[in-house]
Amino acid sequence: MKILRILLFLTPLLLFIVVTTQREWGKYSTELGSKKNPIKLFFTPSVDAKQITTTAKELLEFLQKETGYYFTSAVPADYVTVVESFGSNKADIAVINTFSYLMANKKYGATALLRIVRDNGEAFYRGQIIVRSDSGLDTITDLMSKKIAYVDPSSTSGYILPAALLKKHGIVPSDSIFAKKHDIVVSMVYQKQVDAGATYYSPKDETGQLRDARERVVTQYPDVFEKIKIIALTEPIPNDPVIFNKSMPEEMKLKIVDAFLKFVSTKAGQESLHRIYNVKKLIPTTDKDYDGLRKILDDINFKIEGAL
Repeated sequence: MKILRILLFLTPLLLFIVVTTQREWGKYSTELGSKKNPIKLFFTPSVDAKQITTTAKELLEFLQKETGYYFTSAVPADYVTVVESFGSNKADIAVINTFSYLMANKKYGATALLRIVRDNGEAFYRGQIIVRSDSGLDTITDLMSKKIAYVDPSSTSGYILPAALLKKHGIVPSDSIFAKKHDIVVSMVYQKQVDAGATYYSPKDETGQLRDARERVVTQYPDVFEKIKIIALTEPIPNDPVIFNKSMPEEMKLKIVDAFLKFVSTKAGQESLHRIYNVKKLIPTTDKDYDGLRKILDDINFKIEGAL
């Protein structure tokens, strides 16, 4: 009887402890960065998705070890999907192209905290217009009424800047095609499916190796650097940023930024990111660094809302 009385006395207390613990555990388990709610890192589909996924696995494992947070990654079909993922909270972090960042910032308040640095310490980049070397096209004025391939409507180097350059010179193509990826644009020019193409430009690296978009198809077309030439370069703009959802706690952002910087300070990290984005390192950045691109867009009356 004595034991029964003790049990009856303790039961309400035990129930309170169990319920409270479950509530706290449930709350913790759904917090951002938990196993049930991992931090979602998106990559723009500028190159082969399988190649990005392999490298992302190495990065995510490192970030998880350094921060204690759980991560997952995705490579959406196009740039705008990455942007819209910040509006639906499907993305927490993204390695994104420059123009798409302006869209994500304007519409959803996403913020750039890191910026890619490529070979030769290049923190800025340009777009380029390419043609076949045997095409007879030598300058941008030769592109009047020609067929041109772009990457994506929200690709900075693969559409926005080249299109602005053509507009500045009064050049109107006969037809414009969006190929989704830089390497596909190069292939279309190589195969004479279009007269010209717009892709990203990168200068030679320390070894003298050309690193622009033509490099992406050199295995398929070993003579691509001879068969395809550059006839125009756009104005330089800041490199692609790593951006963060505005709802993410500041302390979490800083912790992840530190982990990113630590990852690219290692040889394995540098080699990993270099394989997909030619990333040499990452540097801190702010939204103000992208005001120059905003001015270029204003000068040609290009509306970010229209692109969305």
